[in-house]
Amino acid sequence: MSERGTVGGRAPGVDRGASTTRQRVARGAAGTVAFLCVWWAAATQFPIYLLPGPVEVATAFGRQVASTATYTVPFTGTDVALSAVVTHLLQSLQHYLPGLFIGSTLGVLLGVLVGWFALVDDALTPVIRVLRPIPPLAWVAFAIVWFGIGHTGATFIVSIGAFWITFYNALSGVESVDREVLEAAASLGVHDHATMIRKVVLPAASPGIFTGLRTSIGQCWMIVVAAELVGPPGVGEEILIAAQNLALDVSVAYMLVISAVFLASDAAFRAVERGVLAWRT
Repeated sequence: MSERGTVGGRAPGVDRGASTTRQRVARGAAGTVAFLCVWWAAATQFPIYLLPGPVEVATAFGRQVASTATYTVPFTGTDVALSAVVTHLLQSLQHYLPGLFIGSTLGVLLGVLVGWFALVDDALTPVIRVLRPIPPLAWVAFAIVWFGIGHTGATFIVSIGAFWITFYNALSGVESVDREVLEAAASLGVHDHATMIRKVVLPAASPGIFTGLRTSIGQCWMIVVAAELVGPPGVGEEILIAAQNLALDVSVAYMLVISAVFLASDAAFRAVERGVLAWRT
């Protein structure tokens, strides 16, 4: 038998599968330390305004945490003095969360309808093919004209990004439902569309739908920075302002704040996903 495709006589995936949790954590820690060392070494070769090092970024983060900024509570208009990091994060969440919810909800709904009903597919596919290549940021001008400067326009931009991700994942999930499953459901008396979608199609397509939702959680954070070009305050705006002032240590600090929030939200969503999809195991 040829040794091609093996490492040391074993399949490439065997070693990783056999690794213990402790080994994987140790490797991840080693990789992180190596990255920090390379980052630090590279930063010593440049001035801080071109490439801040880990120490400078940590110091900048500490300054932002220690400083205060005013946060206006939505609907009540109450001003509260909070840590600058918390304030700017809450400001970003004011358009991140609504945009994620609106875009994901519409994406899942339309993806299921297009995937299930041939009439809807035929009617909307030409429009979808025209609109899909347009990036969310191309709608910034429309957001400013339609909604003005503020959270509403940014919510609009974020929702567009979330929509297309969840739409195509929901569509793919519906289209991948095994026809034999549908035939079995029909033989058991499930004939109307509403019941078939609710009891058969959605459960079968749920892995794809959850993949789209999870991807949207990360992608929408990427869009937030650009969405805040339309004026609303938040983490993205702080990144841009700091970069304009050559305070890249502050920019990187807020970039890492976004990363930390994403990691936390992704872990929470994965826990929910495992619970909801436990019936498939």
